[in-house]
Amino acid sequence: MAKNPLLEYSEVLACEIAALCNNHKIDSNAAYQIKKSSSSVFANISEAQYPQSLADMLSKFEIARKECMETESWLKLILSSGGIDEVTFKEYRNLCGRIRRMLTSSCITIENKLKQS
Repeated sequence: MAKNPLLEYSEVLACEIAALCNNHKIDSNAAYQIKKSSSSVFANISEAQYPQSLADMLSKFEIARKECMETESWLKLILSSGGIDEVTFKEYRNLCGRIRRMLTSSCITIENKLKQS
């Protein structure tokens, strides 16, 4: 089976955010919310691997992109409240950015295919 970097990066994000929440002093609500949003990124990208249609795939990718932005927002809040340091924040923000750029590119490609059909 061919490698899927988008799926792999999103799985790493979900797993590492869960570990981050378990290993740092993070407010329980923030920990719950960031684990929820980062796992949603992975879940939606996973669902998009077997779409009912191109429009369905586009929808899953758009949701994943929004959840990725939410994850970044929670990272900023956790940084501001002292739950993580700047190095950790930048590491995960950069991973979110990488995933978001890949999702944006995929969405553009799918939108162009939908316009052609």
